[in-house]
Amino acid sequence: MPANYRGTWDIVENENCEGYMVALGIDFATRKIARMLKPQKVIEQDGDSFTIKTLTSFRNYTFSFKIGEEFEEDTKGLDNRKCQTVVNWKGDALVCVQKGEKKDRGWTHWLDGDTLYLELKCEDQICKQTYKRTA
Repeated sequence: MPANYRGTWDIVENENCEGYMVALGIDFATRKIARMLKPQKVIEQDGDSFTIKTLTSFRNYTFSFKIGEEFEEDTKGLDNRKCQTVVNWKGDALVCVQKGEKKDRGWTHWLDGDTLYLELKCEDQICKQTYKRTA
């Protein structure tokens, strides 16, 4: 039985977000706004099917996937690129690989009790985020 990621999660820590956004090529003005945001994640899960919503007062981003099935992801509202994305289980962690213009791009989610961890990687930059379950 896979880990249960369902819930609403509020960010409590965001380390090296600036470096990660620079690696993605996000412009200065957007980076300045993004640094002030407190994203909330809403994760819906039905077995191996997921919808992850990242909600902020500036922009929202929603995407859906099924474990092991590659799809074309349009990161409109983030860095506005298209990439081939696949998410797989590695133990109870969700590991995403995104192939496109940027090298070594992807993310990993894992749980520890009511804490959700997210590491976002692009090229040589890693952003580490921590979320607490609120619902």
